[in-house]
Amino acid sequence: MSEPLRLDGVDFAHDGRPVLRGLDLILPAGTITALMGPSGCGKSTLIALAAGLLTPDAGRVARRCTRLGIVFQDPALLPWKTALGNVGFALRGLDLGAAERRARAVAMLDAVGLGPGDAGKYPRQLSGGMRQRVALARALAVEPDLLLCDEPFAALDAEPRRALWQLLRDIRDRTGLTMLVVTHDRDEARTEADCLAVMADGRITQSGQPGA
Repeated sequence: MSEPLRLDGVDFAHDGRPVLRGLDLILPAGTITALMGPSGCGKSTLIALAAGLLTPDAGRVARRCTRLGIVFQDPALLPWKTALGNVGFALRGLDLGAAERRARAVAMLDAVGLGPGDAGKYPRQLSGGMRQRVALARALAVEPDLLLCDEPFAALDAEPRRALWQLLRDIRDRTGLTMLVVTHDRDEARTEADCLAVMADGRITQSGQPGA
């Protein structure tokens, strides 16, 4: 599977206003692609189209993956479930017993830096950064082969960000996970990603290896 995600000539308009114009993007398998660009250039729309949550007005979005993971800017956690319950809820569709679901959810929360004392807390009891970690754990728990992230670490300080980037790279190295990650941090994009795509005016204007 050489291209888990490919967008060809994609147009999309919102309320008659063009957002994406002839956008082309290819994610090679097993790579981390950082997506950068000014606010309002269409990055979040691209993520939604890539996830199949929106339909392009023109062009093609081809997704070749078995399991898709998504992390939005808003963690969108279920307020009536604990951190552990939110991660476990994502595993309902998998062929796992209750004990195995719980064990995987606990392990994934631990991997993102949330221990037993945090697992039983509800979203309202968690900081913004902790909620983002729960959202990441939820997306990773299903063991996706394509992960789409819209500024997943925006509410985190530098050290936790580095730790979570290391986690993503470790998972990529172990499983071949392909990722598209929106970030506003150019230094982060250059040091953590394999590929860099820059957006402006609804198009990918630059793409290639960071620093190339």
